[in-house]
Amino acid sequence: MSNEIPRPAQRRRELSVDDYVAGVRAGDRTILARAITLLESDSRRHEVQAQEVLHRLLPFTGRAKRVGITGVPGVGKSTFIESLGCQLVERGQKLAVLTIDPTSSRSGGSILGDKTRMERLCQLPAAFIRPSPSGLSLGGVARRTRETMLLCEAAGFDTILVETVGVGQTEIALRSLVDFFLLLLLPGAGDELQGIKKGIVEMADLVAINKAEGENRLRAELARQDQSAALHYLLPATSEWPTEVVLCAGLTGEGIPEIWERIEKFYAALTPKGIIARRRQEQSLAWLNDLILDELKRRFYRDARVQARLPAIQQALLRGEITAVRAAETLLAAPRENPAGATGAEH
Repeated sequence: MSNEIPRPAQRRRELSVDDYVAGVRAGDRTILARAITLLESDSRRHEVQAQEVLHRLLPFTGRAKRVGITGVPGVGKSTFIESLGCQLVERGQKLAVLTIDPTSSRSGGSILGDKTRMERLCQLPAAFIRPSPSGLSLGGVARRTRETMLLCEAAGFDTILVETVGVGQTEIALRSLVDFFLLLLLPGAGDELQGIKKGIVEMADLVAINKAEGENRLRAELARQDQSAALHYLLPATSEWPTEVVLCAGLTGEGIPEIWERIEKFYAALTPKGIIARRRQEQSLAWLNDLILDELKRRFYRDARVQARLPAIQQALLRGEITAVRAAETLLAAPRENPAGATGAEH
């Protein structure tokens, strides 16, 4: 048995707002990662500091391409992103990949395995991969993903790819984050088997049938024809941009350069017309509205008068003594009551 006294672990130096701003602007990966962790913190002190960092970096944001990628589990999103990412880096681009991991509803833990799944990409100096737990955020998009995108833009990344968990009705959350929305589908499986909702396809700027190699090629081509026919009955997700269906294979890289060329044409065609800028403005306004609603909800449930009345109102509702509408009206009126209580008898 060793008689050595273990040395206490060294604490990392706490960074100032100036440190964060300078480090992010310099493209320092360690400081960028710490800035994102600061954003994700539940600490009020960290939140204030993080918002000041963002405010200072805001003039350096907005210059990256923002691309969302989604698809059902098993469609090969990570393999596709790694193949696309490696090709972009080879072309001289700086790439940030934000992967939103599923969070356990029981334990709160998340499966942050994307760096393992993208081994080649994470070794490239021009690529930055950041997995984040989705928590309870709408559509599997992490609560701070928007701010993380801004930090990555301020750090000089040319392209930001956002990968979400699965596909569902709330995938609209991803649409509200990005300029271009790419939907990956499997060959040889109908919409019902893939869990695809019509509304998801309507949001796509491009549909790609992945794993279209080898024996899957024929099935993938049939799937492409089916999806192309279906798109004729839908309005395009972006005005003045027709949604197409293409084939690709993330494993071999086949078809991926063509997908990126399609994305570049999207920006080249729509940026001069102001369509991308208007989309981002609309997203900012929607984001503001969401933040206000979230904060109002948080304040409502933290109000002592609401907390005092909530259990009794809930029980009355369960016993059938009050309607849900009347219960909601009663609770919403609680914050306006006398702070001493509902009766106002105590002073």
